[in-house]
Amino acid sequence: MKKFISFGVIVMVFVLFGIKLTNILFNNFYYAKKLDEKTNIYVNGTSAPRGRILDTNGKVLVDNIGVKTIYYNKIKGIKSSDELKIAAYLVEILDVDEGNDKELKSYYLVTNNNGKDLITKEEYDLLEKRKLTKEDIENKKIERITDEMINYDSTTKKIAHVYNLMNNGYIYSKKEIAKNVSEGEYAKIIESKIPGVTGELSWERVYLYGDTLKNVFGRVGSITKELKNDYLNNGYELTDLVGISYLEKEYEEYLKGKKAKYKVGSDYSLTKVNEEEKGYDLVLSIDIDLQMKVEEIIKDKINLGKRYGNTEYFKDGYAIVSNPLTGEILALGGQRLNDDNSFSDISLNTTNKSYTIGSAVKGATIGVGYKYNLITPGAFINDACVKLYLVPEKCSFKRLGKVNDLTALANSSNYYQYMIAIKLTGNNYKPNVKLNATKEHFDIYRNMLASFGLGVKTEIDLPGEEIGIIGSTIADDLLLNLSIGQYDTYTPLEVLQYINSVASGKRMKLSLMKEIRNKDDVILKNDINILNDVDLDEDSLERIREGMRLVLSEGTGKFYVPQGFDFAGKTGTSESFLDTNNDGKVDTATISSTFTGFYPSEDPKFSLVVITPNISHKNGKTEAFYYGASKITKDIVNFLNSNY
Repeated sequence: MKKFISFGVIVMVFVLFGIKLTNILFNNFYYAKKLDEKTNIYVNGTSAPRGRILDTNGKVLVDNIGVKTIYYNKIKGIKSSDELKIAAYLVEILDVDEGNDKELKSYYLVTNNNGKDLITKEEYDLLEKRKLTKEDIENKKIERITDEMINYDSTTKKIAHVYNLMNNGYIYSKKEIAKNVSEGEYAKIIESKIPGVTGELSWERVYLYGDTLKNVFGRVGSITKELKNDYLNNGYELTDLVGISYLEKEYEEYLKGKKAKYKVGSDYSLTKVNEEEKGYDLVLSIDIDLQMKVEEIIKDKINLGKRYGNTEYFKDGYAIVSNPLTGEILALGGQRLNDDNSFSDISLNTTNKSYTIGSAVKGATIGVGYKYNLITPGAFINDACVKLYLVPEKCSFKRLGKVNDLTALANSSNYYQYMIAIKLTGNNYKPNVKLNATKEHFDIYRNMLASFGLGVKTEIDLPGEEIGIIGSTIADDLLLNLSIGQYDTYTPLEVLQYINSVASGKRMKLSLMKEIRNKDDVILKNDINILNDVDLDEDSLERIREGMRLVLSEGTGKFYVPQGFDFAGKTGTSESFLDTNNDGKVDTATISSTFTGFYPSEDPKFSLVVITPNISHKNGKTEAFYYGASKITKDIVNFLNSNY
């Protein structure tokens, strides 16, 4: 027993000694590192390549291109006169801009004894007596430099510009003189071995699919004044380029590269300590082949539709494809026909432009009837018109005869939805009835809609997402309008989240990010993010899905997809109003068309939203309707069926 205790003591001594030794070594390393940082000066390199943006199959969408860039690093003890000579030599070789007013005045001071003659003896005396500051004196010099004094020739103005570039910012840092220089210019400067002048690659974004999704990718730019402190506190430098919008901004912390690190010598020379590192790659859920096809279909159908009358306001089209069980977006299409017959990518408008979607909303609004026991599933009523007090008669688009909850969805009965809204207010319908609708009645509808994703943010990973317009007026007829999708407006992404919620019974966060990768390693993976369960029981949800199946098999959407497809969805035709005179007042009523759906209807792989705003004038008949949501939907579905 005593031997055992002795052995235990010995082991403990060695353990404690090991810990002590480790601490000593660690502390020595730590303090050595700190001492090195204090006694030596380190600076970062000029730039590092950002991570690429890839599609779901690994195809590169956004990459970096190295551009030949000329830099200047100040040499210790160098005179202004020598730097002016360097600037003049660079101007002989490089195509540079002329200096601005501020730069020309600075050049004047450097080349004219620092402007001492611009200050009176009395003012120098006041400076000595501390009645004027050095800043006051310098400001007076600048103020007294006239236009005639800086009326230089073009070459001198260019020298002034380059000289100022050489002397901007932190003394040790490299100053960018010229970017994207030619091979010949670059070679000549490097061969000249000009003191302090170097050539390196700097990195710029290149978009391999042109303008496709370019606005969604976002921009890289200078740090804004508002965010300066945030970036500086996170190790950035003011000269760094950062993601300033959309995906580049959202995933900045992963996309940013790590710049090379240099040790500054006693003569201001730089010795590389650490190599630059490329940022992590952002892999999107977007399938670029599908994306390009969706864009092609939208453009084609807008062009075909424009052949018909009453289509002068038909310019935009949207189509979004997603996985309804994950919320991942596979294609995000938005195209606008310009006056010169070219097209612009407006895919970003899916996050911030909103539309009335008409009957497409009925899959959600009928949920009010189910939840509050205002309808009996399967029970028939006769489709008719509704006449409220002091309100014009409201009807379905045609008399539909007997309808129940399923056929009302299939054939888009407005009357069936009106009956639900009327019963919600505690009334039974009779001609000229007053409903006395309240905010509470509107809130019941909007809470149900929000449960599906309409009227709330989708929380997609794109900064700046907006929701549609929620009407503020409370009135009997507007409650009926709300029930058929003719009051509030919704963004295309809200509509997508809504149809995904119908398919899955859960409202899921929409996403474009699939994963973040570092070479072959996954750094971050997108997980399914359930925001809420739909506020209905499963039986009610299945009734909605069944009604939506009937839409495609025998209802208003039977020509939207090839027959025999196991598809569930809802069509919508809505009235819109435009300010065509740009006077702040709506003056033109138009018709828009919408489709949203998913397939297969059980265990779906794809969901789809198509919105074609302002296809024609209200009451203006046009065959262009065929080339709106209907034909776009059919062509996309055919492509998906053939290729996926």
